[in-house]
Amino acid sequence: MAEPNRIHVHTIPVRWSDFDRYGHVTNSAYIELAQEARLAFAQEFFFSQGHEFVVFVRRLEVDYVRPILPNTTAVTVETQVANVGNTSFTTRQEIKDAQGKVCCVIECVQVTVDTTTTSPREITQKEIGILSQTAGA
Repeated sequence: MAEPNRIHVHTIPVRWSDFDRYGHVTNSAYIELAQEARLAFAQEFFFSQGHEFVVFVRRLEVDYVRPILPNTTAVTVETQVANVGNTSFTTRQEIKDAQGKVCCVIECVQVTVDTTTTSPREITQKEIGILSQTAGA
């Protein structure tokens, strides 16, 4: 079981295709890196415990702080739950370069979904407990 207020950390290799012709990671690649880290978060906290957890992304807010340059071979994505509502929750993610400098901050609102109706559903108490393990202080 994870420690309360723990930040989920996931390291991702940067691919050649993530860079544009100017030598910077493309805007869309930051979103893909964050998504990959959110999937790793779900795998660790939900799927590995046999808990199905279906969410749809409702909203993304992306703040590009500094470029990730071509000499970067991997980034670290730190994911933390910022807010939990009735049917949705918000994650805050920081994408950091090899020096630990924040390059991008992404806030993502995700809605829990009933797979039968594809409609939003309430977050269960068990899910709130799991999400709270990485909730900000």
